[in-house]
Amino acid sequence: MQLGFQIKMNPGLYLKDPDNSEIGRRIIKNSIPLIAEHGYEQFTFRKLAIKIKSTEATIYRYFENKHKLLIYLMDLYWAFIQFQVHFQINNISSPKQKIERIVDLLVWEDNDSQDYLDLDQKALYHIAVAESSKTYLSKDVDEHNKEMFYKPYKDLCVLIASIFKEYNPNYEYSRTLASSIVELSHCQFYFMNHLPNLCDFSDKKDPKEVEAFLESLIFSSLKSA
Repeated sequence: MQLGFQIKMNPGLYLKDPDNSEIGRRIIKNSIPLIAEHGYEQFTFRKLAIKIKSTEATIYRYFENKHKLLIYLMDLYWAFIQFQVHFQINNISSPKQKIERIVDLLVWEDNDSQDYLDLDQKALYHIAVAESSKTYLSKDVDEHNKEMFYKPYKDLCVLIASIFKEYNPNYEYSRTLASSIVELSHCQFYFMNHLPNLCDFSDKKDPKEVEAFLESLIFSSLKSA
């Protein structure tokens, strides 16, 4: 069930729109589990070509390089999370409950039974956790920002900040808190599974503990203003 989710991707990310052909859609669909399995550094277009039974040259007709493919996948992920936030909080009036629902969506691991895309959503989430910061921790960040490559990420943070403002209109740092919470939702989940001494959740490895920490941080911050 896809619930009508659609997004027009930034044409600066691709040479040929992958959504307009069968081979293009296979590139997107198969790149997700490959990057999740091997990691961004070890992922290559050669491995992807073998997976989809095609050639590297074919993939290069769609994407200039793997960095732009990664940004494409992360834009898809951020747009999907934003869509989910709108969908999930639509009938909620309480800003507190909206924030709790947003946190649950950001720590997506315990929602992996939800199937809304014709893609490996769990693998896409794990790419976001491990690799999303690499989209902007780049020497090209300023140029890419001018080309609006990060718009879905920024739109999500603006949406979350607006909910923080609903909870406390006097809070001065809503956008800073929103982007911090998005990043923390990923790095703390990553620490829980790989660098346990950097967090307090390593014993149980329960995503709900990460959510509890994020909610504590959010509401403590919002109430302090």
